[in-house]
Amino acid sequence: MDRNIPSNETIATRYKDAPARTITAGGVSYAYRELGPRGGVPVVFFVHLAANLDNWDPRIIDPIAKGHHVIAFDNRGLGASSGKVPDSVEAMAEDAATFIRALGLEKIDIFSFSLGGMVAQALVAKYPGLVRKLILTGTGPAGGKDIDKVRGITYFDILRATLTGSDPKEFLFFNRNAIGKSAGRAFVGRLKERTVNRDVPVRIKALQTQLRAIEKWGRSAPADLSRITQPTLIANGDNDRMVPSVLSTDLHRRIKGSELVIYPDSGHGGIFQFHEKFAPVAVAFLDR
Repeated sequence: MDRNIPSNETIATRYKDAPARTITAGGVSYAYRELGPRGGVPVVFFVHLAANLDNWDPRIIDPIAKGHHVIAFDNRGLGASSGKVPDSVEAMAEDAATFIRALGLEKIDIFSFSLGGMVAQALVAKYPGLVRKLILTGTGPAGGKDIDKVRGITYFDILRATLTGSDPKEFLFFNRNAIGKSAGRAFVGRLKERTVNRDVPVRIKALQTQLRAIEKWGRSAPADLSRITQPTLIANGDNDRMVPSVLSTDLHRRIKGSELVIYPDSGHGGIFQFHEKFAPVAVAFLDR
């Protein structure tokens, strides 16, 4: 891995062109990509269930990278990163902290989605000084109602997608009306824009372990979210089946001063369906 990049050099301007890199820490080789202008507080992206580096929507990540140093990574045991996936959200947060420190970062902003948002909350709880700003999308708090039902929903939608020759994310992330189906197909298409140096697919065993971790998170005692003092932006669709939309409202109520955006007629992937509206909101939040 080569980290000898001038501080004012733009690494890449589009996520599909971001170089694939690795860094080893704590006995784990972490795969990551970075783009955008170096300098300032970097934005680290925490990805969702069963996802690797190829699962970030370029229509979200590219606008943010125009003015920010962006880093996306595979946590332990996912994609091209080595090791075994932890079976708790808290352990995933510890691995994320190890990766962040290995890059020499002392302060970061976090952009998180779904499981990534749970990991982000756990990281902020243990290392509050590491995080400046927090974006939580499609996610919920520890002990959140019905989070522990995600296994059944996930397996059911994987089956539906298999029977129709579709990507499971079209079912899991989007409503099954005409608008949702169109948005789902467009989203999956955008994920294929990168054609070289694509990531290693996530293994079924990794998915199963992540689902156990999410179930533990959903059944755990509620966290004291008043301890989150970082500026926080929360977003979701109004019909999230994976992490119920009401939990975004709950996060907003319990995190003082947080901002909430709920998009209509959309599901778990509301930010991707409404990327043209959400990306500028995220950029403005990070720039303030």
